Amino acid sequence: MTNQDQRRTAPAAARNRDPILDVLRGALPPSGVVLELASGSGEHIVHFARALPELHWQPSDPSPDARASIAAWAQGLDNVAPPLALDAAGEWPIAQADAILCINMIHISPWAATEGLMRGAGAILPVGGLLYLYGPYRRAGVALEPSNAAFDADLRARNPEWGLRDLDDVSACAAQHGLRVETVLPMPANNLSVLLRR
Repeated sequence: MTNQDQRRTAPAAARNRDPILDVLRGALPPSGVVLELASGSGEHIVHFARALPELHWQPSDPSPDARASIAAWAQGLDNVAPPLALDAAGEWPIAQADAILCINMIHISPWAATEGLMRGAGAILPVGGLLYLYGPYRRAGVALEPSNAAFDADLRARNPEWGLRDLDDVSACAAQHGLRVETVLPMPANNLSVLLRR
């Protein structure tokens, strides 16, 4: 098998990568290390690394197959480091990052992963450092969109530990680790961009 044969594709990544990039352009630092948790196929981080070459990008994923896909997509990009084996709920093999991205993980993982994400971000981000979250959420006083309600039901049927999280619960967990919500932006397909700062 050649390296390129290991590249996975996620249709959602192609749809949302440019709207996410538009948000990141105004939120990321001008230089430094950007850690992505749950990089999945690797398509997001490679797209961002090409668009923002002054930043050093550190992908990660707990899955060996995902890490192989990330490495294949990132071939030839000097500003993308080899992917780390990182489970958000476990010990993090990285001591410092200037910003952290976490796209479409919180609803497709146990709550312990969100707790680990906030604990790790609080530990390795500098003061003012960005934690960027993207995905669908429940919001107090806002009716859940029919597509998100169906998605939530499907996730919970697949794994009772998964499902759309209440944004207030995520924010409260973040606050326990010194992170505050700075901005919440509506995104395509009933998703949100949530920007937190340490």
